[in-house]
Amino acid sequence: MEGLQPCRYWSNGVSLFFQPLRLIPLILVCVGNVDAAFYNLTTIPFDQGYTPLFGDGNLVRSPDGKGVRLLLDRFTGSGFISSNLYNHGFFSANIKLPSDYTAGICVAFYTSNADVFEKNHDELDIEFLGNTEGKPWRFQTNLYGNGSTNRGREERYRLWFDPTKDFHRYSILWTPENTIFYVDEVPIREVVRNEEMGADYPSKPMSLYTTIWDASSWATSGGQYKVNYKYAPFVAEFKDLVLEGCPADPIQQIPAAEACAEHYTHLATQDYSVITRQRRAAMRRFRQRYMYYSYCYDSLRYPVPPSECVTVSAEKARFKDTGRLKFGGSHKRQSKRRSRNRNRAVPNSDNASDV
Repeated sequence: MEGLQPCRYWSNGVSLFFQPLRLIPLILVCVGNVDAAFYNLTTIPFDQGYTPLFGDGNLVRSPDGKGVRLLLDRFTGSGFISSNLYNHGFFSANIKLPSDYTAGICVAFYTSNADVFEKNHDELDIEFLGNTEGKPWRFQTNLYGNGSTNRGREERYRLWFDPTKDFHRYSILWTPENTIFYVDEVPIREVVRNEEMGADYPSKPMSLYTTIWDASSWATSGGQYKVNYKYAPFVAEFKDLVLEGCPADPIQQIPAAEACAEHYTHLATQDYSVITRQRRAAMRRFRQRYMYYSYCYDSLRYPVPPSECVTVSAEKARFKDTGRLKFGGSHKRQSKRRSRNRNRAVPNSDNASDV
């Protein structure tokens, strides 16, 4: 295997962590070498950087004040928001997802300024989509700029581990030049800004949001499976919270590049800002094995791929014209999702039998 794969990926359906004990020292050394940037992050207590957003009774701070649990029950979900908006930054948390039957649930870790720029907001999403008992969680990433919700840039994936058994780090790096989504130390997606994207690339200050909510209308198999509150409360846990960015007034008069020059320099010098050759190989392998929808290969939605799309022949060969895998699952058209506060275009439904 290349890059980071010996540390995390699966071989013939069996996790390498379950290989004979004699392999464990080698595995641990490998993880330690490539994971350093994610073990040396500066974390902050919850009250230092965040405030409750909704469902106060379902937001439970940890005894040490460094983490929080978000609950969803039949009465309400819950969420929190960063105390500041940021002009670019690195946003990260260790997250443990609810277990058992989680159909219809959405756990979201995302940046947005929809409350400030209602009709031309920006957004970067990591959204975890629950599933029926025994089936793995799925998740998606997305990017919007200047209210471009009619040009969704969704990608959907499976994970190579069970996200309900332990904490894993999920991160968004957002700079003026590119955006990188991370799972643990693996970069799973990079969007490089180019001139053709124009205002579709997020550029205005954004807050970090984290929520758990009832998305029965769309999250699991296009709404086929709903939240079953017999299994409530559903609990998502967050700890080791990271906010590295330039706090900003969304309507400030000082140009962002001038006001945040020092923060930009700091971001650029951090290890997580660089996709090394090893990380590039890990990202390629993840996308080849675990990505099951990509807007870049959805020629029905986009006869001409959006300008930021980099077509990879090994990836393209796996997908139908719908942007979905050529094998397995249902390909019925999914109804448009009803989002937190607006409608979005979405890819075809994700039937559990795709796994």
